Amino acid sequence: MDMFDEMVDALLVGQPAPMFEGKAYSKSFGGDGFGAVSLDDYKGKWVVLFFFPAAFTGICNSEVAAFAKRASEFAALDAELLGVSGDSQFVLKKLVESGEVGEVPFKLVSDSNHHIGWSYGVYNDDLGVNFRGLFIIDPEGKVRYQVIHEPIIGRSTDETLRVLNALTFGEPCPIDWHP
Repeated sequence: MDMFDEMVDALLVGQPAPMFEGKAYSKSFGGDGFGAVSLDDYKGKWVVLFFFPAAFTGICNSEVAAFAKRASEFAALDAELLGVSGDSQFVLKKLVESGEVGEVPFKLVSDSNHHIGWSYGVYNDDLGVNFRGLFIIDPEGKVRYQVIHEPIIGRSTDETLRVLNALTFGEPCPIDWHP
């Protein structure tokens, strides 16, 4: 059986993004940093929703750190970043406080019950983890881009920004297009 066999076979591009609510960690919540987050909170904005399997692993930490370093570039395109992990919000807080990922100016959402990952088609039941999925959701709540791959391969923030730029450009963009 292939690792992808247990995942929801769903092409979400062109469809409304699956709604979710979850517990999250972010310094922007104030206090202990814990709060609730919903996709509805981001209506009217572009959202870059990225799933990572687990905190305190090399590839996952490198991705959270890379998105954090480039958060201002996403914000310049009126896009919000949301990281989703199978960890609890308490583990996500420890990750940020550890300093291993730098300053994280976006919310990290707990998907410890894997409901969010399942609804986006990234959860693998055999391994018990969310695969690396990335979704770009437009201001109307429609999925405009998705990519899902095995946990052993990190993503490219350059490519994510390139695709986001292309989507917001509003005209056809050929191969290797850059703003």
